[in-house]
Amino acid sequence: MAGMAAAQSGDPLLARFLPKADPAALAEGADGFGPIRPDTPVAPLLREGEQIGHVFLTSDFVGTTGYSGKPIHTLVAVDEDARILGVELVKHSEPIVLIGIPEREIREMMQGYRGVSLVEEAAAGGSAHDLEIISGATVTIMVIDDSIIRSGLKVARRLGLGGLAPQVETGPHFTLRDDAPVPESWMQMEGNGTVRRLSLDVGQVNAAFEAVDDPRAAERPLAEAPETTFIDMQMALVSVPPIGQAILGAAEYANLADWLEEGEHAIAVLGRGLYSFKGSGYVRGGIFDRIVLIQDDVSVRFRDRGHRRMGPVALEDAPEFTERDLFRIPADSGFDPTRPFRLQLLVHREVAAIEKVFTTFDLGYQLPQAFLRPVAAPAAPVADPEQEAAAQSALWQRIWADKTVEVTVLGAMIAVLTLAFFFQMQLTRSERAVRLFRYGFLTVTLVFLGWYANAQLSVVNLMALFGALTTDFSWQAFLLDPLTFILWFSVAAALLFWGRGAYCGWLCPFGALQELTNHAARRLGVPQIRLPWGLHERLWAVKYMIFLGLFGVSLASIEQAEKLAEVEPFKTAIILNFVRAWPFVAYAAALLIAGLFVERFYCRYLCPLGAALAIPARLRMFDWLKRYKECGSPCQTCAHECMVGAIHPTGEINPNECLNCMHCQVLYQSTSKCPVVIKKLKRKGSSSDPAAFLAKRDGLQNHPNLTKP
Repeated sequence: MAGMAAAQSGDPLLARFLPKADPAALAEGADGFGPIRPDTPVAPLLREGEQIGHVFLTSDFVGTTGYSGKPIHTLVAVDEDARILGVELVKHSEPIVLIGIPEREIREMMQGYRGVSLVEEAAAGGSAHDLEIISGATVTIMVIDDSIIRSGLKVARRLGLGGLAPQVETGPHFTLRDDAPVPESWMQMEGNGTVRRLSLDVGQVNAAFEAVDDPRAAERPLAEAPETTFIDMQMALVSVPPIGQAILGAAEYANLADWLEEGEHAIAVLGRGLYSFKGSGYVRGGIFDRIVLIQDDVSVRFRDRGHRRMGPVALEDAPEFTERDLFRIPADSGFDPTRPFRLQLLVHREVAAIEKVFTTFDLGYQLPQAFLRPVAAPAAPVADPEQEAAAQSALWQRIWADKTVEVTVLGAMIAVLTLAFFFQMQLTRSERAVRLFRYGFLTVTLVFLGWYANAQLSVVNLMALFGALTTDFSWQAFLLDPLTFILWFSVAAALLFWGRGAYCGWLCPFGALQELTNHAARRLGVPQIRLPWGLHERLWAVKYMIFLGLFGVSLASIEQAEKLAEVEPFKTAIILNFVRAWPFVAYAAALLIAGLFVERFYCRYLCPLGAALAIPARLRMFDWLKRYKECGSPCQTCAHECMVGAIHPTGEINPNECLNCMHCQVLYQSTSKCPVVIKKLKRKGSSSDPAAFLAKRDGLQNHPNLTKP
């Protein structure tokens, strides 16, 4: 968040990371940095006072978001000949790089960029070097590699390194024709280049792996006959109306046009053979890691939200394909449909139990002249601060549009929960209704909000918010994550009405996981442990100490505080679905196991987020939970049945610990458990019609003789 705020305020991100960087990690013997240039975010790299190269941050020049959806910040040093001197990964939120792979492997991978020539990369379109991919982190490494090369080319051209010069548009300029004819057959489109094809057989792929710099790849050739089709992949730019209408048919093309926003384009990729261009390992919210679209310095990786399956090809003479998919090219990617581009296919080969070797093949594409119309060369763009601000605003608006379904469901959840709180006395007349409502709501919270949408709040969010408030606060930085923004806004409002319980008790995915697993354990006969009140009350303080400790560390170093915030098991259990290094999985599992015996163990004693939300809990404006003066003296029913032990033996409900589960309100109206209700029923002779008594009682529930002051 702080990085975003810096970028939006006009300061280069390099100014934030350079003071903390180690010059020697970027080039041997380097011992300092010069001042950042005023015209471009690049700083001199110094050795004994003399400049030996230039240092820049990739995220100042290109978008570098990976699986986490957050920026990957990488420092790169280049010399006057446009050769890379060194690379250092300085800031990221990629879970697989944070925990999943050893730091040694990351350092070794970064060392491989030393000596890479950006001049050669410019000539080869960014594919002149061998990409070393670490198994299990394919997408993240490819995104890092892409950002290093693309940003390096931009810097080299801007500074004239290695003889490279800024790209100047020469030759004819084109736009799409409105009156281009619709192709009549697949054969016609293959013949004129409307559909382009990459066909590889087993023999070609085996030969390609023999040429890579790893002899293990050649030792494991494919066993099929050399002439067997490895992949036959074809591609067309179906956002061009005549092409889309021919391949998709009128109805499906209309659906495609509705799917695409202004300025967006789409390609159809079709394939058959042994190898899938799409693969089977991608997940919701993930990236298709086997293909990438490349055009000059622009590269586009496709996420699942920009993907659709495609129906049969509308043309009768089209071949049969086992895979047919549509991929959307975002409007802000810089893609120009009138210029040549290529689709790069990544092919892997397993060389050990958990190791793979990779090579790439390119499928080039250029729209035929029949679909293009020459136009006058465009004037050089002039930077406009207002347009830049509008573009930044459009970014979060586009993200919200992409998350329409998630935002709608979350809004409905909050609305339903709000109604349940406002009408809790009517809802809690039936213990069964409350139980079914709670189990259903918690299941949606866990499955949809947690595992599907990854909308798990964290104490890290609070620390980032505090950091933003003390620096250059920007609403746009927080609006980039719609679900998190909505949740925090609703939490802030709920604190005034109900305290921490609205979130902790109902909208926290890890809290829901704890409660659901505990209740399943109860059904299986797992015994429940009730800690002595004195110990239980003192253990409450632990989570406050954890929160205050994290907050104190964040004042000195937000990065260190983020590492220590791993005391929260949310990332392991909710975001990464337990696919993580074993110590983190063991920690999260231990907390869940403890929660089988002590309900909501983590929520009660360890959660720093719960502590942070509990601090302002006593400032709430209303007290919704009804109590009798007999509660606690002598009746202890509510205190014994409170799932988190938030009710004192004297009958008071501790708002800092209450999760608003409504069970005490069920007991408040219970005709079988509440001694006060039972006594009143007997006194009024209403035991035969308890519902009528409760209806009458609801009008008297605030009477001083029935409620506790």
